[in-house]
Amino acid sequence: MKNVLTVCRYIVGVLFIISGLVKANDPLGLSYKMQEFFEVWGWHSFNDYTLALSVLMIAFEIIAGVAVIIGWQMKLFSWLLLLLIVFFTFLTGYALFSGKIKTCGCFGDCIPLTAAQSFWKDIFLLLLILLLFMNRRRLPSPKNTGRALAFLLASVLVGFGLQWYVLKHIPLVDCLPYKKGKRIQEQMKVPPGAVPDSTVISFVYRKEGKEVEFTADAFPDDFDEERYQFLRRYDKLVRKGNAEPPIKDFVLLAPSGADSTSQLLETPGTQYWLFVRSIDEASASAVKKAIQQLKPLLLVTPVEEAVRRQLGEALAGVLVLKCDAVAVKTAARNPQTLYEINQGQIMNKWALRDAPQIH
Repeated sequence: MKNVLTVCRYIVGVLFIISGLVKANDPLGLSYKMQEFFEVWGWHSFNDYTLALSVLMIAFEIIAGVAVIIGWQMKLFSWLLLLLIVFFTFLTGYALFSGKIKTCGCFGDCIPLTAAQSFWKDIFLLLLILLLFMNRRRLPSPKNTGRALAFLLASVLVGFGLQWYVLKHIPLVDCLPYKKGKRIQEQMKVPPGAVPDSTVISFVYRKEGKEVEFTADAFPDDFDEERYQFLRRYDKLVRKGNAEPPIKDFVLLAPSGADSTSQLLETPGTQYWLFVRSIDEASASAVKKAIQQLKPLLLVTPVEEAVRRQLGEALAGVLVLKCDAVAVKTAARNPQTLYEINQGQIMNKWALRDAPQIH
């Protein structure tokens, strides 16, 4: 039994550490996923706290994983792990059985899992953690307390330090469709071999005061326009496909309202696109410096009014393009992210503060 518990400890610990490190590479990704759950549940007031929750949860995964492997305070951590895995299993189960959330983001964007894969992974972990929980009094404590504390402190520093770094800059490993080397227009296409949604046309009529619904190939035998009053028709989803491009809703609107996406993506030569997710007085000075030093420079933002208010006359001669907030969140993990673009291909990208072109 001792060997079984040891194997369980290492499996649980390693999985939690991997999960935490992958998400620590991009804590904003988990924050946005939390917002997706809160939007579905109508808990809009929690959206302002998702980043803090994301950072704490990711750090705890790494710390708990290390604690389980070294056997630190297992009476406490077995309880915390059990509560956490029950919570995760609820989330992945909800994503799977409700169909309202496509993925749970359990391993971030670098290791994408379907809702079903995430759920069964959590069921597996739940069984292992239950075994550890029921035998928590039999689990050995670390023999060298000083070394154990050093490992635990290191996990705290890594858990919070890595997240602090990537939030100040950009993810160390870019797993998003806007990564360096990708061509944006290609990422906007449905991948070859993708399976489209399977739908059937459904009609809704009123008959004798009641609504009845049937498909185009199953009209009732007594159908006639006197008995049946047409209400509406819609495409009913029969089987969900996977025919979605990696980049969705990426549209660049000129000040006139014209869609300039295709024209700008096919423009030859080096361009600099500055994605401005948000702006304040402190960041406005860095943006002004970029405007002065980088040519040609385009500003892409979902907060056009705030940008114009903060930058004022500095925007003279600069094309400001409006873009969907969700698309910009994906493209710009830093509030001000600079892209070097050539005919739609991402040659390089930086947090604006790290761009080597800015002196």
